[in-house]
Amino acid sequence: MNIEVDCSPEEMRRFMGLPDVSDVNKTYVDGVVNAMKGTSNVDQLQTMAKNIAPMGEMGLRFFQQIMEAAAAGASGKPKSGG
Repeated sequence: MNIEVDCSPEEMRRFMGLPDVSDVNKTYVDGVVNAMKGTSNVDQLQTMAKNIAPMGEMGLRFFQQIMEAAAAGASGKPKSGG
C-alpha cells in the first residue's frame, strides 16, 4: 500500500508538530557567510568550518561520509570499505 501526500515542507512540518527553526537557520547561515568573508586560504576555511560545524570535526567527517555514499549511490558504484 502506498500513500502519497501532496503538501509543502511547511505544511508537513506543521502537520508533524515540528518547531519552526527558519529564524535559527537563517542566523546560523548568516554567521557562516560572515565568517567565510574573512578567510583568505583553504586552510583557514577548513579550520573555521571545523569550529562552527555542529559536532565539530566529527560532524564534518560524518557529513563527508554521507555525501560520499550518496555520490557513490548516484553513480552506481559500490561504496569502498570504510
